[in-house]
Amino acid sequence: MAPEHVVVAPLLVALVTAIATLLLRAAPRVQRGLSVLGGVAYAVAVAAVFRAVAREGHLVYALADWDAPVGIVLVADSLSAFMLVIAAVVGLAAVVFSVGYLDPANQTLSYHSLFHFMLAGVTGAFLTGDLFNLFVWFEVMLMSSYVLVVFYSGPEHTRAALHYAVLNLVGSAVMLLAIGGIYAVTGTLNMADIAARLGSGAADPAPVLGLSAVLFAVFALKAGIVPFQFWVPAAYRAAPAPVTAVLAGVVKKVGIYAVVRLYFTVFAAATLPVSLPFVAGDSFLAFFGPVMFAMAVGSILLGGIGAVNQPDVDGLLAYSSIGQVGFIVLPLAVAATAPFGGEVMVLGIAAALVYSLNHGLAKGLLFLAAGATRRATGATRFADLGGISERDPVFAGAFFLGALALVGIPPLSGFFGKFLVFDVGVRAGATGALAVALVGAILTIAYFSRAWNRAFWGEPVAYERKPLLVGVVCVLAVALVVAGLAFDPVFRAAEAAAEAAVNRSGYVDAVLEVGT
Repeated sequence: MAPEHVVVAPLLVALVTAIATLLLRAAPRVQRGLSVLGGVAYAVAVAAVFRAVAREGHLVYALADWDAPVGIVLVADSLSAFMLVIAAVVGLAAVVFSVGYLDPANQTLSYHSLFHFMLAGVTGAFLTGDLFNLFVWFEVMLMSSYVLVVFYSGPEHTRAALHYAVLNLVGSAVMLLAIGGIYAVTGTLNMADIAARLGSGAADPAPVLGLSAVLFAVFALKAGIVPFQFWVPAAYRAAPAPVTAVLAGVVKKVGIYAVVRLYFTVFAAATLPVSLPFVAGDSFLAFFGPVMFAMAVGSILLGGIGAVNQPDVDGLLAYSSIGQVGFIVLPLAVAATAPFGGEVMVLGIAAALVYSLNHGLAKGLLFLAAGATRRATGATRFADLGGISERDPVFAGAFFLGALALVGIPPLSGFFGKFLVFDVGVRAGATGALAVALVGAILTIAYFSRAWNRAFWGEPVAYERKPLLVGVVCVLAVALVVAGLAFDPVFRAAEAAAEAAVNRSGYVDAVLEVGT
């Protein structure tokens, strides 16, 4: 088998599992077992892609032997492989948790099918080599998530799902219009071909800048970045805990991936003098850097302050997600204003990727822990919780590790994520970024200290331990410790992904040489 054939493996596994679990509704136990087996197979397939990319570099698979730029291609490089690993780890933990968390009757109809279709959409978005199919995979991912958000069907859940669906459908319509405009200007939808045409001056960069700004707003909406965060708290509260873990830990990262791939690999190929207040340079990134910085500041402050004031665990974690995604965008903003391909740019992207990995693991753990708390006590409001550390010290310890990872305490992976964010700010001399990151770190300590004191200390409440749910949470806690203790290979993988993001010529040559 040619090495590039492995690129389609995660996509096929997710799609086959989704269809098979749909057909097995009459055999619920078999359906649930197959869903978990599909999650394991997906992780194995992603591991195979990661290994093949580390050995071969770029892997390009032309569907139906139609080569780029005319045909549809799937492209795996270090960046997409890194993001797939996050999806595999969080996705597998969430699907195992689902089996023990949800009522068996509720899982029978379509839950597992939708879950794996959502995973297929995420996978396709990470691997696609053209803009239109990026839109298609976004829709596969979002259509599944719409139904999963309204899973419980109550008035509150329906209202949250309606807001989530309407906002994202509007975003999708705008995205499609922007993609159509880019096709009209550049004459192609293939990302590598767009980069090549912008780099050679074959396409007018001015309208592409405007259209890429529209696309950027759509990706910010998908990632829940301020000022497009308003759908996050309601949707995260409404969805089942394992779905929320994937929405926060994985689905948000698709928007981050799209920003890195398109703005650092593709649109950065164009040169266009930019001279606006606080904006100057001859690259698209010179325009987007200050925009990213403003959005990161808004996310960190609004998310952090909002989390401090929440009356329940779900609300705290939802606002925390808004704040933490700001920590991912902040180093990207610094990277966007640094010399292209230089040390600061590569380190800034690597910092964002390391933080994405830590956020995926830690926030996945915390949302699953919130679900386990609801099953064990029947509540998530702080007023109804207390003394969990006395009732279940192992579970409390796992939650504590997840919180410490987001705060940034060594030796957990979150420490290195925070350290890299500050390191990028110091190297770039970005004192504003350092100040915002410091305030955000203090807010993170404040709201997790409140959550710990209110839910895990004090007078114990009735508690019925769920071993499977606690076990999954503990596995993610161990993953956070392992990623911190063995940080060197994690950082090397993130650094390779960042270098792949700015290696435009390597990406263009790998994709377009398939057609030569």
